[in-house]
Amino acid sequence: MAFLDLSQLNKSFGPNHVVKDFDLSIAQGEFVSLLGPSGCGKTTVLRMVAGFETPSSGAIRIDGQDMTHLRPNQRNIGMVFQAYALFPNLTVAQNVAFGLKVAGVARAETQTRVDEMLALIGLPDLGGRYPYQLSGGQQQRVALARALAVRPKVLLLDEPLSALDAKIRASLRREIRAIQQRLGITTIFVTHDQEEALSMSDRVVVMNGGRADQIGTPFEIYNTPATRFVAGFVGTLNTFQAVVTDPATGTVTLGDTPIALHRPVDAAAGTTVTLAMRPETATLGIGEPGDVVLRARISDVQFLGAIIRVTADLGGDSLTLDTFNRASTPPPDVGAPVTISMPPAGLVVLVA
Repeated sequence: MAFLDLSQLNKSFGPNHVVKDFDLSIAQGEFVSLLGPSGCGKTTVLRMVAGFETPSSGAIRIDGQDMTHLRPNQRNIGMVFQAYALFPNLTVAQNVAFGLKVAGVARAETQTRVDEMLALIGLPDLGGRYPYQLSGGQQQRVALARALAVRPKVLLLDEPLSALDAKIRASLRREIRAIQQRLGITTIFVTHDQEEALSMSDRVVVMNGGRADQIGTPFEIYNTPATRFVAGFVGTLNTFQAVVTDPATGTVTLGDTPIALHRPVDAAAGTTVTLAMRPETATLGIGEPGDVVLRARISDVQFLGAIIRVTADLGGDSLTLDTFNRASTPPPDVGAPVTISMPPAGLVVLVA
C-alpha cells in the first residue's frame, strides 16, 4: 500500500486546466522528483499535496488518511521553498524552532530538536546568527532544518536549489539526499533541472501539459523514454526518421541501411517512425558483432574536457556522439570519413 497516494488529481484555474488526471503512488521513505518545464503543473501538484491549493477533483491520502480538504497545518507536512522564506528578524535557532513553537512543543524538547537539526545540516555553531549573516547555501540548509524539525510525514521541496550557483547546488543536493535517506522521510522534489532529478531520485515523474508522461527510475527515464516529449526533454538526443519494413522482427530502414532492432515495433509496415539514440550509445569504428553500422563524415568536433562531442553527417541526417578524451587518441578531423557503430538496444522507437 502506498504511503502517499495521489488519485486522479485535477486542477483548473478558470478555463485553464493545469493538472489533468494525475496519479502517483509513493512508498514510505521514497524520494520522487516531479520534472518538467515551466507551466507543466509540477508546482501545482506540490501545492495541492501541501494544502495550499484544493484539487478541482481527485484525492490525496497520506498513510491511509484522506487529506484532500484538510488545511496545511492539519497535514503534518514540511515544505522548503525556492526563496528560503526565513524570518529575517529571527536567529537561525529561532527560525528552526518556529514550527515547534506554533505546535506548542515544550521548551526543553524544542531546544533538543533545534540542536539535533543544526547538527544534521552541519551548522551546529551558527544558531545565534541571523539569515543575512549566512550564505545562500547555509540559508537553504536552515530552511530544510526548519521543515524537518516538526518531524513531518512528508517533505516537499519546491525547486530549493535554483537560486544557488552550480557548485553549491551540486554539493547541497548530495547533502539533501543523504539527510533524506538517513531520516527515511517520504519526499517530493520539484525541479526543471534534469541532472538534479536523475541524480537524487528513486523515481522521476516527467510532466508535460499537466499530465505525467512517464514515471520510472532515473535509469528507465533516460534509457527507455516512453514518449517523444520525455526523450527530447531528458538528456541530449539524436533522432532519425526510419521506415518500418517488418514490425514483428523490428526491422526498419534508415536511408538505405536496414536496421534489425530484434524487438517488435508498434507500427505498421511502411510507417515512418522516429528512432532516438543517446550520444554516448554510438562509438567510432567497428563495434561488437550485431551492431548497427553507419557510414558518415565528421562535420564538427567539440573538446569538452573529459568528453569529446563529435557531430557526423549521415548524408541528410546529423548524428552527435560522445567519446571519452584519451591523451593517446586524438579526436578525428573535420571532414574525415568514419564508421559509426551502435547496439540495436540503444535505439528507441518513438511513436507517441
